[in-house]
Amino acid sequence: MDWLEDEHVTRYLSDSRHVSRFIEQVIGRVQLPILTHLFNQGGRFFMAYDRDDVPVGFVRLVKAGTDCEMVLVIGNRDNWGRKLGASAIREGMKLAFFDMRAEKLIAKIHADNERSLKAFERCGFLLESQTPALHSFAMTSDRYLRLLRESPADYVTDIHITEVDKARLRSLLAFEHTSTVFELEHEIERAIVVDPHQVAQDVVTMNSRALVQLDDEKVEVALVYPEDADGSAGKLSVCSGIGTAILGYKEGDAFDWRMTNRTRHIRIEKVLYQPEAAGDFHL
Repeated sequence: MDWLEDEHVTRYLSDSRHVSRFIEQVIGRVQLPILTHLFNQGGRFFMAYDRDDVPVGFVRLVKAGTDCEMVLVIGNRDNWGRKLGASAIREGMKLAFFDMRAEKLIAKIHADNERSLKAFERCGFLLESQTPALHSFAMTSDRYLRLLRESPADYVTDIHITEVDKARLRSLLAFEHTSTVFELEHEIERAIVVDPHQVAQDVVTMNSRALVQLDDEKVEVALVYPEDADGSAGKLSVCSGIGTAILGYKEGDAFDWRMTNRTRHIRIEKVLYQPEAAGDFHL
């Protein structure tokens, strides 16, 4: 609410300029601990956090037929210039195309809003139409998938999966309907696909065991299919948060991964067992 009382934040907002007053009225009127369903009316509402789990803004995705419109706010002006907008756009694209199954994602940006114009252009959006006051940018599903495969972003590390694992995981996705499965689909789409006989021995493939550092704790885990998962034995489903996160990374890779309610700092310390390296191609 404080962000939306700032004229510098709201002057380019494509949502209603009365949105902050609406939020204030909702909070004052409804005695509920969770307001998600109210904010999701007419679309999907997501808070945006930085890597230190500090809230920095929000994203609204509004579906209209097969199209989806993104409304993005980085609320505190002190955070402008940190490229948080581009990061939020990339997460919004992932949700729009893999979770909401949009065919096209649209961003309507005020002609004077130079930061947003540059951020959406950097993320691959193309100008679709414009007036003196408003530029309309669009990203199609086909273009998004092509960019994901052909032009990996500088901020992410390449991951590798085998042809066999990709085929099995695609079959799995056809039957999985958990809330986090779109993250797995995203990782499969961006992965470099390799022959099982040629995958590097230090890559985490399916049914691999690895020593992983999660924040400040080192744990030994096995990456398995959902039917083999057993948390007490360290067998993590590839559909789980950490399971999806470590797929395809190799020894020495370190990265941040956003879970439902926090960011985990992950490092692959060592691959202890890999089926392909051991000649166990049936696994």
